[in-house]
Amino acid sequence: MSTSSAVPDRSPTLKRQLGLWSAVAVLIGSTIGSGIFRSPAGIADKLPGPGPLMAVWIAGGLFALCGALTLAELSGAFPETGGAYVFIREGWGRLAAFLFGWAELTLIRAASLGAISTTFAEYLMRVRGYDPSLEPYRTYVHYVAAVAILLAATFNYVGVRWGSLVQNLTTLAKYGGLLFIIMLAFAIGLPQTGGHYTPAVPEGSFHIAAFGLALVSVLWAFDGWADLSFVAGEVKDPRRTLPRAIIIGTVAVIVIYLLANLAYLAVLPVEEIRRSRLVAADVAERLIGAPGVIFVALTVMLSTFGTLNGTLLTAPRIFFAMADDGLFFKKVAAVHPRFHTPYVSILLTTGLGVVFVLLRTFEQLADTFVTAIVPFYALAVASIFVLRKRASYDPPFRVPLYPIVPALFILATCFLLGNALIDPTSRWPTMAVLGIILLGVPVYYLTVGRKTGEP
Repeated sequence: MSTSSAVPDRSPTLKRQLGLWSAVAVLIGSTIGSGIFRSPAGIADKLPGPGPLMAVWIAGGLFALCGALTLAELSGAFPETGGAYVFIREGWGRLAAFLFGWAELTLIRAASLGAISTTFAEYLMRVRGYDPSLEPYRTYVHYVAAVAILLAATFNYVGVRWGSLVQNLTTLAKYGGLLFIIMLAFAIGLPQTGGHYTPAVPEGSFHIAAFGLALVSVLWAFDGWADLSFVAGEVKDPRRTLPRAIIIGTVAVIVIYLLANLAYLAVLPVEEIRRSRLVAADVAERLIGAPGVIFVALTVMLSTFGTLNGTLLTAPRIFFAMADDGLFFKKVAAVHPRFHTPYVSILLTTGLGVVFVLLRTFEQLADTFVTAIVPFYALAVASIFVLRKRASYDPPFRVPLYPIVPALFILATCFLLGNALIDPTSRWPTMAVLGIILLGVPVYYLTVGRKTGEP
């Protein structure tokens, strides 16, 4: 395993084509998807007060920022395809890296693709005048979502430039659309209502266990801050570009999310937000009527498709890196001779996403994703404590307030998982997810671990 900070490109046939703003677009586009449009209802149901509601979004933003600052340092030091997989491998060894890849293969990416594409399909149904909660449209949602996954995969199969172009355009559209809703809410809604910000903490609106469960939904909305690192092997001037893009993109997402929640509260009281599955559409309808609903629906469709595209741009690089390391089938590391993309890995990721979306609901997919991913984010962040002890470690950027920032991220992860295990409603699903991850240990020793004899 290489521990040098000047790591050569492990796969020279993958070309470095992404500049700074394309890299920022990958991060923002991978993050802003369905969460900010759909999650507020569930969060308000658990924390029915303006103060607790905003507090959990702030906590999620700080959580993401601590992780992003740490990954900004690690990405500059190890600008390789695979990102978090590489950091875990360098810090904790091949078994830990394999478990991350195993979790991505069996749970994480398929659940992510399924949840995002489901929201895209639901809004498409609404634009066409159908209710996706009723049959047969509820069934049709699964098929439309599967087609969306296949379409996004096609863009990324035929080249990074195509995937990046789609990402740049959809990122501008979704960020601009969300800003437009926010400005409308403050310009029209706030003068009419005076805002629904008081009482800040109504009686019974805050419980620590409910806060932890709400934080899971917030982290689903914030997820994407690590995705840029997966495609680090295709970023130009990576030691300079990656840290800047990760920090710029994460801060931009935090700002727009906090403004969006303040805008929702400017128009709707918490009680209405907790009953609204499509809160942004309800806000827009209250402000400008039926055209507002259509505008929001189109914005959400662009947003979720952009996130779907970003996931299929970044996630397949994890399986590619595993195969390149000898921890997965070697064929998965194949690069298309014409398009210069990891096409086998893209096809594998696409197939898993289609299977999951045909079999599971949005809520099942989103909860599975968050529970499975956060332990590995913690491992990736914690690798900084190991890597900083190595003389050859020379990152171009160093996380401020070290070791407090990575330690806060790890502590927050422990709280999140501990709370999920304690709460009776989430205990068994959480244990099932963790059990599937641990099943990867015997799989490793029966396959690649036995072949290499490495720990």
